[in-house]
Amino acid sequence: MKVQGAGKAYDDINITPMLDLAYVLLVIFIIMTTASVQGVKVDLPRASNSTSLAVPKTKVISVSNDGTVFLDAVPVSLAELQQKLTEDKATTPDLPVILKGDRAVQYDKIMQVLDLCGHVGITSIGLATARPPGA
Repeated sequence: MKVQGAGKAYDDINITPMLDLAYVLLVIFIIMTTASVQGVKVDLPRASNSTSLAVPKTKVISVSNDGTVFLDAVPVSLAELQQKLTEDKATTPDLPVILKGDRAVQYDKIMQVLDLCGHVGITSIGLATARPPGA
């Protein structure tokens, strides 16, 4: 008995299984990449309403056009300002301060506040300004 095709050589390779494998790997790669970019949605626990210890609270000193000094929107004298800043500096050594001065205030009043901050030992002071029109 003779077997059909026993002497026939294989002229072509069947690439269908290889393509199936390539498509499966491509789909797995797409799914894994999409999952890692979006992340996993998690219902996080709630923290208390207390202030965070990691970020120091910024103090805002404002000087109105009549020369009144405000610390966090509370009017204070220069002596009270020095006392409160000294207390805050004791709890937060790198206390940041933002100084907001009215454009009509006397320059001397701003210098008094800056000098007071220097005596207290505050080294991180920002001066607030308004954006120019059209910016």
